[in-house]
Amino acid sequence: MSAANAFAYLDARTERSGDEVSADRFRLIADKIEADPALLAIPLDNIERWLSQGHSAVMRLEQWRTMLLEAKASAAGMATLLALLRDQSWEAQLSKGYSPFPGILTKDELRGLSWNSRH
Repeated sequence: MSAANAFAYLDARTERSGDEVSADRFRLIADKIEADPALLAIPLDNIERWLSQGHSAVMRLEQWRTMLLEAKASAAGMATLLALLRDQSWEAQLSKGYSPFPGILTKDELRGLSWNSRH
């Protein structure tokens, strides 16, 4: 299959990959936080609870906590957080692998972001 045909196939498919759905999920989280910064309490509470329960990713969660507190404290901190949540670089995806954001999206919002795996 030529590269042109491969790209045409990818453009024409109706199934979305898990990476695409994940990107949409984090963009929606960013949009909701941008509209209501009080939602930052949810991931901060998650981090506190997880660390008190002995979560193994202490360094990653502390990095998130620092970023979230900076987002609460300043417009520049908020801009940095929102940019990371909307970023699809490899580094951003690695950070988001330790996401403290459960509870930001509703069940209905999550239902709209489902995907099927072929594996």
